[in-house]
Amino acid sequence: MQALRAALLRFADDGTPLYERDGLVVFGPDADGRQVVRAVGAWSQLADRVAGLAVRHLPGRLIAPGFIDLHIHYPQTDVIGSPAEGLLPWLENYTFPHESRFDDPAYASEIAAVFLDELLRNGVTTALTFCTSHPQSVDAFMGAAQRRRLRMIGGKVLQDRHSPDGVRDDTVQSLIDTEALINRWHGTGRLGYAITPRFAPSCSEAQLRGAGELAAKYQDVWIQSHVAENRDEVRWARELFPQARSYLDVYRGFGLLRERAIYAHCIHFDDEDRALMRDTGAAAAVSPTSNLFLGSGFFDFEGAQRVGFQHGLASDVGGGTSFNPFHTMLAAYYAGREGHTKPGVSLTPSRLWWLHTAGAARALGLEGVVGNLQPGCEADCVVIDLQATPLLGRRVSQARSLEELLFALIVLGDDRATEQVWVDGRAAT
Repeated sequence: MQALRAALLRFADDGTPLYERDGLVVFGPDADGRQVVRAVGAWSQLADRVAGLAVRHLPGRLIAPGFIDLHIHYPQTDVIGSPAEGLLPWLENYTFPHESRFDDPAYASEIAAVFLDELLRNGVTTALTFCTSHPQSVDAFMGAAQRRRLRMIGGKVLQDRHSPDGVRDDTVQSLIDTEALINRWHGTGRLGYAITPRFAPSCSEAQLRGAGELAAKYQDVWIQSHVAENRDEVRWARELFPQARSYLDVYRGFGLLRERAIYAHCIHFDDEDRALMRDTGAAAAVSPTSNLFLGSGFFDFEGAQRVGFQHGLASDVGGGTSFNPFHTMLAAYYAGREGHTKPGVSLTPSRLWWLHTAGAARALGLEGVVGNLQPGCEADCVVIDLQATPLLGRRVSQARSLEELLFALIVLGDDRATEQVWVDGRAAT
């Protein structure tokens, strides 16, 4: 059993933040041997229960759930920070040439290790991850995640058209490979598989149909793709799939909208699209640093909340500009505030934090498993140094409420604030 004592953040079922200035969380095995939260709450109420147990006292620190990244591309680790005029030129000039190198298992393993270590360095303990069209890219990612005992989800990209040599796959073989990878990795340890059409324009109807058949056959696997990221892409999808009501409706037509389906961006939506997301149980991975970097637009938080479909936060590295959840939350705050192209809203700091932890877990269908520190949740957490920089320490010392404390971290925090990360009940960094 492991016990940590410090300021403590977790969330109630309705998303309300629960905060202890002097809290305690105890990790230990459950009846199945999983490392989970065995006890959590105020130190004053739990001290007698942990008598005789070595408690790590961490003054000046905040214990919080490990962050969840709802959409990220591990093969684009070295693409981050590449200049481009927009999404499609960026794909053609940087992303596709780089991803073509992942047919080499040694290279894929090298990048997978760097990628996962960078996630951990920034406090991210679960991510929904694109691999490349090469099956060996999935094997490299899953193997590296398994060795680190991480709860990770990933999948082989499907893209059998409108893609260059080196990343374009064969329709039939891509579906055979996908099913083999599901059987090899899904449910192995803490790993999960996601059926991964890159985006509708990169997939033939036969490939999308096959992906939908696999999604129906394997109901507990995830689905991930992109939709309505920028207007050029939306126009292209309309030309390629004229029978669909909207870009999102393309995926519905092939059986790719359901619970555990996560679609990145979801910017250029109308209320019918939002209702379709709500009614099918699909969720949006909001990727604000990527949207700002590529000039794609702004996610409509007001529309999502008004219609009531699930959404959470994502870095979208390498279009996204940072692995760091503080940077993502701050960019989401900016995107929410923008009120010229959509209604502007001010997301509270605790809401931003929830969207990157417990809310993201709910979007994945993993509520009560990861993204929180309630009893029974898996034992993943981040220990944040509230004095990591002089300015952060000064601002935090003046915080009059939890919301001010969390917002100071969102605005001023970076990887230096991530002092330690716990994975599966053990210190990983």
